[in-house]
Amino acid sequence: MSQRTLRRTMPGELSSPSAKLVYLYLQTQSGATVEELGDGLEMKKLSLFSVLKTLRQRDLVERDGEHYVAR
Repeated sequence: MSQRTLRRTMPGELSSPSAKLVYLYLQTQSGATVEELGDGLEMKKLSLFSVLKTLRQRDLVERDGEHYVAR
């Protein structure tokens, strides 16, 4: 059985500390809902929605229902 290796690199276009934090959280947790992100990162939902919108526009995060996953 082969073992899958997670690549944890930070995209160069991310300069915002909040965006970096959310992106890394999604990578290490294999995705999360906004509620899980808020609890895990102690961030407000309003801030998270803004960061997630930017990450989605840059094609770094995808949304599946209420669940967000890093690409």
